Amino acid sequence: MTIWKSALEDALNKTRRNIDRFGDHFPHVGENGKYLLNDNTEWTNGFWSGILWLCYEYSGEDVYREAARSATDRFRDRLTAGTALEHHDIGFLYSLSAKAQWILEKDGAARALTLEAAETLMKRWRPRPGLLQAWGTEGDNENGGRIIIDCLMNLPLLYWASQVTGNPAYREVAAAQADKSRRFLVRGDDSSYHTFYFNQETGEAVRGGTHQGFEDGSTWTRGQAWGVYGFALSYRYTHNMSYLETSLRMARYFLERLPEDNVVYWDFDAPETPETNRDSSASAIAACGILELLEHLPGDNPNRAYLEDGVLRSMKGLVDRYSTRHRPDAEGLIERGSYSVRSGLSPDDYMIWGDYFYLEALMRLENRSKGYWYE
Repeated sequence: MTIWKSALEDALNKTRRNIDRFGDHFPHVGENGKYLLNDNTEWTNGFWSGILWLCYEYSGEDVYREAARSATDRFRDRLTAGTALEHHDIGFLYSLSAKAQWILEKDGAARALTLEAAETLMKRWRPRPGLLQAWGTEGDNENGGRIIIDCLMNLPLLYWASQVTGNPAYREVAAAQADKSRRFLVRGDDSSYHTFYFNQETGEAVRGGTHQGFEDGSTWTRGQAWGVYGFALSYRYTHNMSYLETSLRMARYFLERLPEDNVVYWDFDAPETPETNRDSSASAIAACGILELLEHLPGDNPNRAYLEDGVLRSMKGLVDRYSTRHRPDAEGLIERGSYSVRSGLSPDDYMIWGDYFYLEALMRLENRSKGYWYE
């Protein structure tokens, strides 16, 4: 049994126990080694349904399927209630719930719900500045002209909607957001801003900044990881070589800065001391992104060996040093994730997105699934 398969089996066993622990609630982030639960009100809730669908896809067992269906049903209510309208993370919510169900079961109602979610995300498009507004309502003084790098992972929902409906508008918005992100969020040295501000009336660039990172000019590791994966996915849908090149550049920047144990700190520019927080979730996201990137690079590309070695070192570091595979009663799959070190919110605990991407990466390494960002 490979180390990846052993870790997968552990993840399935923990998820089975968590189904009973969590009931109809959704895990968000950890606090003192226990997940904080909510009634499907957080931007993170799709990751739990995504874990359930991955476990069902891997095992074929009804216990995961029924739990995944039950969780996905809750997303119908959320869209109807309008609570998905407050931010751009609709791709995180519905790609890993309704779209996952469509991919695995070809359920017509799930397809319809996913398309409805894509239409909801389109309502955050602001034509004058030419961007998908990340947070807040239209015209908001602080956030009306603000983009964040995380949004790259919401764009596959729009690319997919364009693909299945034949409507180019979804794809055009997604590509415009990817282009703006590439131009303004990725710096010349291949590092990244977390956020960027534009004049919401004219579209004029104002400044880069951060919400989660160490400081405005630093490189928040989870943001860099979103870029690696997000641009690789934009390439998959568009075959625009600039996206592939950007994903590659950002991946090299990420891997070149791995610490000795191969799991990154929360910000590449934060002072490194024994007390500096890690972000295991950033390493898990980047691993998925690099595995996606490798699918698109030619076999003779000179970067292949470096990327393959880096992603294997990263995943081995997560499995050996940060996973809970030797603690069968643990709720989370990997420890030492950070939600917001800057704000003191769960700076060192379980992160449900970290668990999801860790599981997706393991599935990719075992050639069992590639997640639900595309069919």
